[in-house]
Amino acid sequence: MQKIKSLMTRQGLKSPPESLSDLGAIENLRVPGKEEFRELREQPSDPQAEQELINSIEQVYFSADSFDIVKYELEKLPPVLNLQELEEYRDKLKQQQAAVSKKVADLILEKQPAYVKELERVTSLQTGLQLAAVICTNGRRHLNIAKEGFTQASLGLLANQRKRQLLIGLLKSLRTIKTLEEDYPGAIQLCLECQNAASTFKHYSCISELNSKLQDTLEQIEEQLDVALSKICKNFDINHYTKVQQAYRLLGKTQTAMDQLHMHFTQAIHNTVFQVVLGYVELCACNTDTKFQKLQYKDLCTHVIPDSYIPCLADLCKALWEVMLSYYRTMEWHEKHDGADTAAAAEGSNIMGTEETNFDRGYIKKKLEHGLTRIWQDVQLKVKTYLLGTDLSIFKYDDFIFVLDIISRLMQVGEEFCGSKSEVLQESIRKQSVNYFKNYHRTRLDELRMFLENETWELCPVKSNFSILQLHEFKFLEQSRSPSVSPSKQPVSTSSKSVTLFEQYCSGGNPFEIQANHKDEETEDVLASNGYESDEQEKSAYQEYDSDSDVPEELKRDYVDEQTGDAPVKSVSRETLKSRKKSDYSLNKVNAPILTNTTLNVIRLVGKYMQMMNILKPIAFDVIHFMSQLFDYYLYAIYTFFGRNDSLESTGLGLSSSRLRTTLNRIQESLIDLEVSADPAATLTAAEERREKVPSPHLSHLVVLTAGDTLYGLAERVVATESLVFLAEQFEFLQPHLDAVMPAVKKPFLQQFYSQTVSTASELRKPIYWIVAGKAIDYEQMLLLMANVKWDVKEIMSQHNIYVDALLKEFEQFNRRLNEVSKRVRIPLPVSNILWEHCIRLANRTIVEGYANVKKCSNEGRALMQLDFQQFLMKLEKLTDIRPIPDKEFVETYIKAYYLTENDMERWIKEHREYSTKQLTNLVNVCLGSHINKKARQKLLAAIDDLDRPRR
Repeated sequence: MQKIKSLMTRQGLKSPPESLSDLGAIENLRVPGKEEFRELREQPSDPQAEQELINSIEQVYFSADSFDIVKYELEKLPPVLNLQELEEYRDKLKQQQAAVSKKVADLILEKQPAYVKELERVTSLQTGLQLAAVICTNGRRHLNIAKEGFTQASLGLLANQRKRQLLIGLLKSLRTIKTLEEDYPGAIQLCLECQNAASTFKHYSCISELNSKLQDTLEQIEEQLDVALSKICKNFDINHYTKVQQAYRLLGKTQTAMDQLHMHFTQAIHNTVFQVVLGYVELCACNTDTKFQKLQYKDLCTHVIPDSYIPCLADLCKALWEVMLSYYRTMEWHEKHDGADTAAAAEGSNIMGTEETNFDRGYIKKKLEHGLTRIWQDVQLKVKTYLLGTDLSIFKYDDFIFVLDIISRLMQVGEEFCGSKSEVLQESIRKQSVNYFKNYHRTRLDELRMFLENETWELCPVKSNFSILQLHEFKFLEQSRSPSVSPSKQPVSTSSKSVTLFEQYCSGGNPFEIQANHKDEETEDVLASNGYESDEQEKSAYQEYDSDSDVPEELKRDYVDEQTGDAPVKSVSRETLKSRKKSDYSLNKVNAPILTNTTLNVIRLVGKYMQMMNILKPIAFDVIHFMSQLFDYYLYAIYTFFGRNDSLESTGLGLSSSRLRTTLNRIQESLIDLEVSADPAATLTAAEERREKVPSPHLSHLVVLTAGDTLYGLAERVVATESLVFLAEQFEFLQPHLDAVMPAVKKPFLQQFYSQTVSTASELRKPIYWIVAGKAIDYEQMLLLMANVKWDVKEIMSQHNIYVDALLKEFEQFNRRLNEVSKRVRIPLPVSNILWEHCIRLANRTIVEGYANVKKCSNEGRALMQLDFQQFLMKLEKLTDIRPIPDKEFVETYIKAYYLTENDMERWIKEHREYSTKQLTNLVNVCLGSHINKKARQKLLAAIDDLDRPRR
């Protein structure tokens, strides 16, 4: 059979069982040619032999088409092949194939007429089917046209009209139902009337059954009424609540209604906070398999992630606000309606009804008043639990301030709600705030030390009208004037009458709305491009004034004492002002504040500290204490960098006041970690105290204070010192604000901080600039020149000595260097005055020291001293406007002491203790030796020794 199928396939025939669906394929059948029939016919014909050959074919050849004949025959081969046997077997297979082929050919020839006839019939049927398909297509197209043009449109109109009639009927029914919606008083009144009517005919069995059903209906109404009462807790609706209260009054259960209402409010608080927190937890949860609904509220709060903490807190407070507002409006409703009901009952004649109404009203009033505190306590506990669920120390400062702002607003709500001071919430947030702020402050101190150690003390160019109120950190000072709004979020209130939050948001809105897109419209504009506000100002700052009328007002103001605000002792002429135009160190730049980037950072920190203090006043003392440490550390750093000089301090002329030394010692003991080696036996308290201290800062190696051409870093010293003075002025400006929030019991600390620390900032000028003055003039060279002068001359000289000219040249060079420095940094008038004062004072004392080194001196020599000093004063007054000349009397008094008698000299020595023992001894031995005897000299030396004894 396999061979038959293969032959049929080669001939183009298909087996009869195959589907006739593909009739077109019949056309492609190939009929055997005449040559093929002839070949088959010429072969010897023995039907019996051929049948035997066909029967001898193995059954496997008639199996499925998947049978592999070649593989089958190869597998049958013996292990050892025999060519003769193979050829015999091959001939047998060929005979079998020939017999099968001849049989197939005979069958085809036998069936060929029937095949041709059937093929003609199939072809005719195919043509008929194609014609039927065309007829069906045309029929369907015409039916579709009829459907769209007539049937669908008409039937659609009829269907829509039918729907319209049904909806009109439904609308009428809904309107009828709506008139009965939530009409609890009407339903109860109808039910009670039916019960009264039924009680009259209760002896009838049918009426008795109706009465029982009416009672069941009344109980169902009460259940629905309780559900309606619970809806009041979140969204108070005055009409809805009025109907509910009227219904309870008809039932005679007003007190029960009030008890139920408070229970619903308590439940509403719990459900509200749980749902809000649950929503955020599920929204941000990574593990969706966790059953958060089964967690307790306390445990649920611990699953709030930091990114959603603030939005969740805001939504939590918003939801609680809605509950509290509903309670507030409920109380308002009872205050308004209960009074009207009592008045109406009093007008009636039913005395018992009036007493019962008054009793109910009193009960409701007490219940509502008691509920205020209870509800607020529940709110506090829920928010406290939420706050404790997350460690607030992980938040950035701005986020933490936002949390405080929300809690501060909530505490304001509580205070207006029931007059409570929010002890629970306040204590919780205070502890977290102090801990957070302590860690935050420690980090800021470390940053401040880093800034100071990397500060090169270059001028930060700000505009001349710069004010700290222009910084974003201090915007709240203007916004906090309104008592009813948040200090950091709300605009300034123009109304003089304070409006409570409940009055403000009673009709809509929420005080806890997060203003995510809220930004200050004003931007900081405090920096100048190059230290000048404009090119014209820079050009005018260096121009020379040639006419008498062009003396600038700024120059006139610079000659007013900046410390006292008074005019100088000596009036300044116009000529003097003009002569000073090139050497006035206050006019070389616009009078903008002198400060550094570090100063600006400290000021910004102060603003942030005040924000926290203003939002949470209970921690005001801690904040101010930390804020004072910022100033203390800055002051100590300036002194350490520029003012500490043991050699000058040992002379007693460092001019550091006792108050300043006390302040610096206090700062060093309380704030500065001197890096002493750790003691293993140190107590835990000592270790804790050390952790709260900051290492002493070190001056940056980029700051050079040893170069004489820069006046030993005068520019850096001016920027550093004057920035400290500016910082102190800002603290003085902020004192009223700090005093307003500081608790009364802690105000002495604030007063002490200002009187003993802030006020000493300007005193650092003297020791810092004293170091410059001590090195700017070569006083040792002057002593050497004075030592070479011959003072025991016999005639009065008309020419002063060369050391005076050398000293004046030193001052002229000092003046030029000041001008060079002033091109970099504006030198304020108090600074230039202090520098000149120090230099002159040191020069005068050096002159006295030089006079005290004289071995021999005559009366003419003493006159020469006066001549030299007068020449020095005359030239010096042309270089400086300081009047009077510092220590002028110190020199003149020493020179004139030569002319005193023995008795006067003894009294003079006791009165002038400002001179050293060496100077007094020289005065006795050298200057007075010519006109007092040895005994008198010994007496005077003993007096000097008595004076020197306490100094030892």
